[in-house]
Amino acid sequence: MLKRIKRNWYVPKGQEPTDFDKRILSYQNRGELVPTRKLIKTPEQIEGIKRSCEVNTGVLDLVEKEIHAGMSTEDIDKLVYDYTVAHGAIPAPLNYEGFPKSVCTSINEVVCHGIPSEFEVLEEGDIINVDVSTILDGYYSDASRMFIIGKTSPEKEKLVRVTKECLEIGAEAAKPWGFVGDIGKAIEKHAKKNGFSVVKDLCGHGVGLEFHEDPEVDHYNTHHNGMLLVPGMVFTIEPMINMGDWHVFIDEEDGWTVVTEDELPSAQWEHTFLMTEHGLEVLTY
Repeated sequence: MLKRIKRNWYVPKGQEPTDFDKRILSYQNRGELVPTRKLIKTPEQIEGIKRSCEVNTGVLDLVEKEIHAGMSTEDIDKLVYDYTVAHGAIPAPLNYEGFPKSVCTSINEVVCHGIPSEFEVLEEGDIINVDVSTILDGYYSDASRMFIIGKTSPEKEKLVRVTKECLEIGAEAAKPWGFVGDIGKAIEKHAKKNGFSVVKDLCGHGVGLEFHEDPEVDHYNTHHNGMLLVPGMVFTIEPMINMGDWHVFIDEEDGWTVVTEDELPSAQWEHTFLMTEHGLEVLTY
């Protein structure tokens, strides 16, 4: 194959460009950021990713069934680990760049990457994000859900609801032959309309053959097009929406836990999506 700049689209030497190639090249020639060939998943790869997503969804279904006040986040971690390995898969977060657990559990003002602990016990009124990622036969999937423990405040309920709406609206904005930037623009508009802010330091990402791939999926209006969205791409949308200001910090003690700077609550929902000729297909639930 011809050696080109990493993010350029190319036609393998000796092959005639297909209509698909020509369409991507037309965007590239206009100066737009386009995916590499590696980011366009083959039918075989897509089937493998879907099988991984089935396990990932099963994990979250189990958590949804079992989660309750008085449960520790360590208990959640054990549920995730046991279910995942019982289905022949591996929890992707476990030992990833030193992360010590199988799942991220982020309560109230924790935005993401909360580390499960036997000393962290769920209480009535808490909101918690459980973020699960799975490797099955070398294929990756990634999704998270919000859970309300018992009854909580109307403000927290609204935050959880609007964040889920942001995910759905972002997905609706993602069109084949559109751009990643359309997603963040739609999400931020809905969040601001409801009096909330969007975390800017973290983003969604490509997934499937690796835990994190291109493109980066910002959840706010960057005023840039971002990468071209092409059928065959697999990526997450995972807006993190704050009740207060969007600024966050990382806990210095563990080097992972991301917390809102003003210590007001945050919420997040995430799915893995496949871009098709007709729009996004949800692969996780």
